[in-house]
Amino acid sequence: MNDPIGDMLTRIRNSQMRGKSTVSTPASKLRGWVLDVLADEGYIRGYEAGTDSNGHPTLEISLKYFDGTPVIRELARVSTPGRRVYMGVKDIPSVRQGLGVSIVSTPKGVMSDANARAANVGGEVLCTVF
Repeated sequence: MNDPIGDMLTRIRNSQMRGKSTVSTPASKLRGWVLDVLADEGYIRGYEAGTDSNGHPTLEISLKYFDGTPVIRELARVSTPGRRVYMGVKDIPSVRQGLGVSIVSTPKGVMSDANARAANVGGEVLCTVF
């Protein structure tokens, strides 16, 4: 797998289109950090670590719905393995005039765009969520 974050975001999008309550993805530290930001911002209910039938570690993501529609309307990958997108603290984009969130990988950890501006750090823009 070349793009594990892109794979996880696609699994979340596909599961929400099908109305699933949970989705499973292979576990990694970076995926866990991205899910922490999604949970802190209220886009998912949470996630749990587990194992699949072969004993490989997985993350079970609990998706969030409001009146039957997914809370996440748009989930887009910004930085890809073929084209990394790095931005300084002044250049970090605000998604939909601040209604959405950009997830940024900084030297101080993976955080939302608002937290990165507050910590005065830039980094790699992983994805945007609305």
